[in-house]
Amino acid sequence: MFENSRYQAIIDYFFITLGAILMAIGIGVFLVDAKVVPGGVSGLSMAIHYLSGNAIPVGVLIWVLNIPLYLWGIKELGKEFGIKTFYGFTSSAFFIDFFRGETPLIGGFQLHKSQTVLDLYKNDFMFLILLGATFLGVGLGLIFKFKGTTAGSDIVAAILNKRYGIKPGMAIILIDFFVILFAGFIIDIKNLADNRPALVLTFYALFLLFISGKIVDVIIDGFDYARSVHIVSDKNKEIANAIIHQLKRGATAVKSRGLYTGIEREVVVTVVTIKELVKLIELIKSIDPKAFVTINNVHEVMGEGFRRRV
Repeated sequence: MFENSRYQAIIDYFFITLGAILMAIGIGVFLVDAKVVPGGVSGLSMAIHYLSGNAIPVGVLIWVLNIPLYLWGIKELGKEFGIKTFYGFTSSAFFIDFFRGETPLIGGFQLHKSQTVLDLYKNDFMFLILLGATFLGVGLGLIFKFKGTTAGSDIVAAILNKRYGIKPGMAIILIDFFVILFAGFIIDIKNLADNRPALVLTFYALFLLFISGKIVDVIIDGFDYARSVHIVSDKNKEIANAIIHQLKRGATAVKSRGLYTGIEREVVVTVVTIKELVKLIELIKSIDPKAFVTINNVHEVMGEGFRRRV
C-alpha cells in the first residue's frame, strides 16, 4: 500500500514537472516576446514585465504574485491547495525564466532568441501563437491531470465560488478576460506592439485562451477513442450474440419500458472502438434494419479489452 502510494507520487511529480516545462516553453519561448498574454497570473505577470521595461523576469513575477494567493487559498479553503500547488507554480515560474536565460543567479538558455523562434515571429506569427498555445495547453493539462495546479486564478475562482456561489469556470473566464484587456492596454500605452496594433494582439490572446483551453480538455479527458452504443430492437438476443461472438466485445442488457407504448424490453449497451463501430452498425442493420441506435463519445474506458490511460 505504502509502496503503491509512493510510486504514484513519483509519477505525479514527474508529469507535473514535465507539464511545468512544456508550459514554460509555451509562455517563455513563444508568447512573452510576441506580446500575446495567456490570462491569469501568468498574463498579469507578463503585463507587469512589459510595464517595468522587461526589468523584472516573468517567472519571478509569477512566483511573487502566486505566494499571497496561495496563502489566501490555504486560509480560505484549507489544505486543498497543498504542496503540489506550490510545486506546480514554483517549477513553472522557474522554467519560464530558465528558458529565457533570466533565472536569478543561474541564468539559463535563451531559447526565445533562437533562429527558429525569431523566424516564426517575423514570418509566421500565427503559427508561433499556435505553438505557444499547444505547449501551454499540454503543459497545463498534464499538471491538472496529475493532481497539481498552477495556483493563480484557480484559487481566486475557488474562493469566489465558496463565498459568493460564482461558478469557477465563469470566474476564470472573467479573470482571464480582464487580465488580457489590461495587458493590451499596457502594450498600447507603452507602444510595444511593433508593427501590430495592440487590439490585434488582444484578439490573438483571446484566440490563445480558447485553443489552450481546448487542449487542456483533451489532455484531461483524452481523445475520443471509443463509442458507447445503446441498441433498442426486437431482436436483442441476436444482436447481443453478434457483438459477443463476432466483435468479441461485451454487452449488457438493461431493462426498460417505452413511455409511449408501455412495452417493456431490454436495451443492449456496449462499448466499442471507433474502428469497430462501422462493423457494429453493419451487424445491427443486417439483423434488424429497424433497430433504434444511439451512439455517444467515450473519453475514458477502464476494463478488459481497452488500453489503460494514466
